[in-house]
Amino acid sequence: MQIIHAPRDAVLKPLQTVAGIIEKRHTQPILANVLIRQQGEAVTFTGTDMEIQVRTQASIGAGSGTTATTVSAKKLIDILRALPDTDVTIELNGNKLNLKTTRSRFALQTLPSEDFPVMKAGATDQAGPGSGSAGDGSTADLRADVTLSQKKLRHLLQMVHFAMAQQDIRFYLNGLLLVLSPAGMRAVATEGHRLAFCEDVEVHAAGQADAILPRKSVLELLRLLGDSDEPVRMEIIGTQVRLRFGDIEFISKLLEGKFPDYQRVIPKGYQKVIELERETLAQALQRASILSNEKFRGVRLGLAPGRLGIQSSNTEQEEASEEIDIDYGGAPLDIGFNVSYLLDVLGTLKTDRVTMAFGDATSSALLTLPGDESFRYVLMPMRI
Repeated sequence: MQIIHAPRDAVLKPLQTVAGIIEKRHTQPILANVLIRQQGEAVTFTGTDMEIQVRTQASIGAGSGTTATTVSAKKLIDILRALPDTDVTIELNGNKLNLKTTRSRFALQTLPSEDFPVMKAGATDQAGPGSGSAGDGSTADLRADVTLSQKKLRHLLQMVHFAMAQQDIRFYLNGLLLVLSPAGMRAVATEGHRLAFCEDVEVHAAGQADAILPRKSVLELLRLLGDSDEPVRMEIIGTQVRLRFGDIEFISKLLEGKFPDYQRVIPKGYQKVIELERETLAQALQRASILSNEKFRGVRLGLAPGRLGIQSSNTEQEEASEEIDIDYGGAPLDIGFNVSYLLDVLGTLKTDRVTMAFGDATSSALLTLPGDESFRYVLMPMRI
């Protein structure tokens, strides 16, 4: 039974959209597969790892019937990538999926679509495709609903995602906090030694909710979201989030736990304030980092009237020193930081200049953008 007939790229694009979350090795073999469901011209592709589900649709179907199966996502994508730019035909014959071009033939093993676990937004159970689409979940537990441009959501995630923890025992730090409210939308990430905060007061949600997106979900959304004004609708439903944009539906479980009180962490009223060229500071830190301790990555900033000194050293008694001219007439200060944390934020920002504010040698520093209160980056000092 023929289910798809289309140019190679028309088949490859939706497959690549859903394949990002599919694990290559899994205890359940079907989770390495993509669910393909054809209904007339419409073909739906679904991938899941039981925590996240991505579904997209394309008008590439052949025939008027309804067919569903699952097949290895990696193998199918690898085959399509290796083929020349040509039309492909995909047929389902028993438990084999046959892919054909003018000169090539491939037969792939399938698993029953009924065994594929489809997530439903707001539902606690799981069901196969025979019981309905993944978008039919109940919205009785809808906590917040907001529509914004893909560009704005991507910007919020991009500005803070680098501060997320990785495999921290405090599992709620292995993700990104989204705060939705009628007053605006905030994104916050921290791993205990630094915190990144970004908000958009022009995005107004219906309802109010705090939701912690898992790290994998954030990285996948950054891959899928475009830098465009096309809309994306986000719904916080129970312990899940659902986003719909373009032909894509994205469902993810949320992390449980209480996120730290980020507003208490952000310092206020610092008197030692300097403004610098972002690129100049980043290049100086990059050079100094070459001779920093490979394990601790520490650099010392020396604040003095008219200049900012940057020093690093390592266990081999090698040293580096940089100096930047600044407009500063306050009290001197010596303070140490992890240079990687500074380079992360400077590499993410696109502005020409940044502002840094300091308290004392044991207090966190605050990095902001001149004339823009939407972004704040808090960095704890380290002893060097």
